[in-house]
Amino acid sequence: MSMAQQAEPAAATPPAPGPEKQKDGRTARRPLALRLLARPEVGVFLGAVAVLVFFLFAAPPVRDGSSMANILYQSSTIGIMALPVALLMIGGEFDLSAGVAVVTSALTASMLSYQLTLNVWMGVIVALVVSLAIGFFNGWMLVKTGLPSFLVTLGTFLILQGVNLAVTKLVTGNVATDSIADMDGFDQAKALFASSFEVGGVQVKITVVWWLVFAALATWVLLRTKYGNWIFAVGGNKESARAVGVPVTFTKISLFMLVGLGAWFVGMHNLFSFNTVQSGEGVGQELIYIAAAVIGGCLLTGGYGSAIGPVFGAFMFGMVQQGIVYAGWNPDWFKAFLGVMLLGAVLINLWVQRTATRR
Repeated sequence: MSMAQQAEPAAATPPAPGPEKQKDGRTARRPLALRLLARPEVGVFLGAVAVLVFFLFAAPPVRDGSSMANILYQSSTIGIMALPVALLMIGGEFDLSAGVAVVTSALTASMLSYQLTLNVWMGVIVALVVSLAIGFFNGWMLVKTGLPSFLVTLGTFLILQGVNLAVTKLVTGNVATDSIADMDGFDQAKALFASSFEVGGVQVKITVVWWLVFAALATWVLLRTKYGNWIFAVGGNKESARAVGVPVTFTKISLFMLVGLGAWFVGMHNLFSFNTVQSGEGVGQELIYIAAAVIGGCLLTGGYGSAIGPVFGAFMFGMVQQGIVYAGWNPDWFKAFLGVMLLGAVLINLWVQRTATRR
């Protein structure tokens, strides 16, 4: 009798393993060192530390507390203006009139208060309006004409430079304003803009505090607000930003007005520190502000940078400016040293970006 032969079930064959997923630079988590290098302020921080260490050895007076307070003061007067200039550069523009705008603000407050015998706070308020109006004019002219910010603000620079000198001579008969130290409201304004306080027996200028407060505020705006996103967007590609609903015109104009606000504040500090203003000052300072922002990691092409980087950039400027004096060197080398520092910072930032984005 034949028996039906039953076939045993075939053993299950495990599926062939698929190709292993390849990780590339877009999906793999980059090392911490590369993520740190991608930050725009890292390069200038390292540079600031190097400059500080150098002058601690090259200029022993720098180690004194009062000397460091003086360095911080010099840094703060640059840094307060470098912050709005940096935001403007991240937004894709820059302002060549920022230096003389500081003097325009101080002249306005001083002459208005003195010539009309007003409380100095009236001059301070009118100077604020004038400074914001200058910023608005620069931004409005830029967006309405489509001209490069270089040409628009160069024109404003020349206008303000001439007006500062001509109007001061016309009103006061001199190239400097009269002292307002004995006028009503001067002491209160000085306490806000130009006072000092003691820390461990060392006198520290109030501008150092304002500098750090403004830096913290600017950092928060850039990283935590919609307006900060708008700044990066218009600096990266304004047409793409406009296509997704970013108010490009408002953002550009408001950034120029922020520079005007910074010019007003520094102008008030200068006025209430020295009681009078020289109408020919301010020329060349705009390059210092721009250089501090560039050294701080902001690109001239826009769309990249931070508010912390210019803080370290301004500190490097103050450190070099005072360190050369404390070292007993010829101060004529200051600008040459700054030029070397600027070129070095640009090269370092370029290397950092390429290293951070390399797969």
